[in-house]
Amino acid sequence: MNTTGATTLLRTAAELDAFGAGKGPRAVVMTMGALHEGHATLIRAARTAAGPDGQVVVTVFVNPLQFGEAADLDRYPRTLDADLAVAGAAGADAVFAPSVDEVYPGGEPQVRIDAGPMGERLEGASRPGHFDGMLTVVAKMLHLTRPDAAFFGQKDAQQLALIRRMVRDLNFPVEIVGVETVREPDGLALSSRNRFLDAEERRTALALSRALFAARDRLAAQQALHARAQTTTATTGRAAALTRLGEVRAAADTQAVAWARPDDGPTAVRAAARTILDDAAAAQPPLALDYLALVDPADFTEIPDDRTTGDAILAVAARVGATRLIDNIPLTFGADT
Repeated sequence: MNTTGATTLLRTAAELDAFGAGKGPRAVVMTMGALHEGHATLIRAARTAAGPDGQVVVTVFVNPLQFGEAADLDRYPRTLDADLAVAGAAGADAVFAPSVDEVYPGGEPQVRIDAGPMGERLEGASRPGHFDGMLTVVAKMLHLTRPDAAFFGQKDAQQLALIRRMVRDLNFPVEIVGVETVREPDGLALSSRNRFLDAEERRTALALSRALFAARDRLAAQQALHARAQTTTATTGRAAALTRLGEVRAAADTQAVAWARPDDGPTAVRAAARTILDDAAAAQPPLALDYLALVDPADFTEIPDDRTTGDAILAVAARVGATRLIDNIPLTFGADT
C-alpha cells in the first residue's frame, strides 16, 4: 500500500479491505485508467455523494476480457502516475489498481456474466463478447469494493444500461448513478481514444457530436411547431394566400406549422443526424459510420418511426482513421417546449 499525497494506491483486495474498515459510505468510480476530465467529473460527483465522512475509491484496471484483439489490449494507454494525480485532485481517497492475477487468479474466469439480448445490439454487434467481459469485471469490482453507490458516464450509454439491468436482475445492493457526458470545448465527447486522433482526423470526428446536436435541435423545432399547430389556425390555404400577397417568409412559417405532425419526430431526428454524417463520409479523412441508432434506453431496441412520447437515446459509432469513437445524446419525445 502506497500513499501519494492524500490518495492511497491499493494493489490487492486485502489492502482494499483494510483501507475500508470502519469508514463511512463508499462511492466507487470504475475506470480502465488514462483518466481525463470526464473521469474527474465522475469522481467529483462521487465525492459529493459520499460526503466528508465517506470514502471515494477509483478503480484502475485494463480488463482483458473486454478486448477482442490482443493488439487493442496492448495499445490501450497505461498512465497510472498521472491517474493518481487526476484522482487525487478530483477528491478520491484511494485508487485500487490491481494486477490481472489479482482480479483473475488462476487465469480467465470460467464463469462469466452473460449480457443477454441487449448485449448483442449496437456495440455488442460490433464487438462480440465485449459486454460479457465488461459485466463480469464490473460484478467482480462491485464485490471487491462493496460500494454504496457506483458512478458511470452517460457517454457509454449501453454499458450503463446493462450495468443497471445486471444490478436489478441479480439484486446487487448498490445504487448505480449515471453522470452526464463531458465534452471538450469543440463538442467532442471526452475519451482516452481522442489522443490517437491527429488534427485532420479530429476535424472529421467532430461530425459525431454535430450530428447529435443537429438531431436534438431538429426535434425541438418539430415539437415547437407542433405545439403552435395546436393553438393556431395555420392552414395550407392560409399559406397559399400569404404567398399570393408576397409574404413569402410568413407563408413558409404558416406552411411549416400547418404540416407539423407529432409522429414524424423519429424520422426528422434520424434525417438531421444522417445528413451531417453523410457529409463527413465524403471528407478527408473520411468518417466510416458503424451505426446511427435511435433506441429505447431500457433495452436499446430501435424506436419506431411513429413514436410520439417517451425517452430515447440517439447513439452513433464510427471510425476515423484507426480510431473508433462512440457518442450519444438523450432525447425526449412529446416534451413541453
